[in-house]
Amino acid sequence: MTSQNQTLFDQSQRVIPGGVNSPVRAFKSVGGTPLFFKRGQGAYVWDADDKRYIDYVNSWGPMIVGHCHPEVVKAVQDAAAQSLGFGAPTAAELEIAELLCKILPSLEMVRLVSSGTEATMTAIRLARGFTGRSRIIKFEGCYHGHSDGLLVKAGSGALTFGQPTSSGVPEEIAALTTVLDYNDAAGLEKAFAEIGDEIAAVIVEPVAGNMNLILPKPEFLAAMRKLCTKHGAVLILDEVMSGFRVGLQGAHGHYDIQPDLITLGKVMGGGLPAAAFGGRRDIMQCLAPLGGVYQAGTLSGNPVAVAAGLTTLKLVQAEGFYENLTQLAKQLTEGLTASAAKHGIAFSAQSIGSMFGLYFSANVPTSYTEVMAGDKEAFNRFFHAMLNEGVYLAPSAFEAGFVSAAHSSADIAATIAATDKIFADWK
Repeated sequence: MTSQNQTLFDQSQRVIPGGVNSPVRAFKSVGGTPLFFKRGQGAYVWDADDKRYIDYVNSWGPMIVGHCHPEVVKAVQDAAAQSLGFGAPTAAELEIAELLCKILPSLEMVRLVSSGTEATMTAIRLARGFTGRSRIIKFEGCYHGHSDGLLVKAGSGALTFGQPTSSGVPEEIAALTTVLDYNDAAGLEKAFAEIGDEIAAVIVEPVAGNMNLILPKPEFLAAMRKLCTKHGAVLILDEVMSGFRVGLQGAHGHYDIQPDLITLGKVMGGGLPAAAFGGRRDIMQCLAPLGGVYQAGTLSGNPVAVAAGLTTLKLVQAEGFYENLTQLAKQLTEGLTASAAKHGIAFSAQSIGSMFGLYFSANVPTSYTEVMAGDKEAFNRFFHAMLNEGVYLAPSAFEAGFVSAAHSSADIAATIAATDKIFADWK
């Protein structure tokens, strides 16, 4: 019997480039046919063939309270019954802005947008407008959306000026981005010593989740804050992924680092397209209509998306919410690591809050180079074996995973049992 996933993929490739609307969905990294999902409930998703999976992708992060949480669904239905959109201010926009500023002390002012790419793109434009400088620093392995100046990969030297890693990105734009090694405080200090008066902003994932899960070294974050302050550069923490995932106050709360601007997305939209950027009042007041830095969006603050986000943000503030998630993620990573050790497989894992990373390497990596040295083919084999066992992981060796409040200890135990079965037959 032909798989409905295969049928849908074949049909999609005729009208959608690659058959998907975001590249990683194509399974190009792991091989095989992508899954087409038709419903989700709690910790589970069902594909077009009606096979159920324990979901550790969580729509790439947003589903922190699980799929179809009744309170979120009701909020969306109630908002949709009033209107799908106005393109004008609403009281709900004010409510979520005030809530974000209350939860995150670094936010003095915030603006809503519709995607993480919009948030990071505008934060960089704002930093440039505020400082009057052009150059930005990013770190290899950190992804900040697909705007031109951020699709840049490092060369071999710490100060190699970037070259585009996407067709269609002019070299002149890429040349304004300097790419450094993540977790390399010395390299960052060297860059500031050489070009500090040119740097408008440093942008970083304070917990990296787009080269698998990489945790920051304390000295790396501390050097970043110190150098940005000294040289008048804007420190942008990209918490589109880690925001409300690492903890209620994100990675900057967890590590006690004060950003000038932060970007948010995923969880704050509750599964619908919503994101935000914000921070210091003096910087944010450079935005139009107050200042000369322009940004606009027809769907910014869409009432249905705001309803989903508001409800989700209220749910995550429940007592013990993050303690439970942290314990679930720890149970998962410790169980998988123990299983691999029992069967003599080079494997490691770690977690922070509700985020986790799995690596087919003996030690947990701390940099992009170490991540790339892992056994990618082993991960691909593991990924497909887990699909067969009804466990859905991200279809790439370079993506973090997520647990949700809908996962139970029994779900984690079932995942560990599936892994143990796979590793027992590993050759």
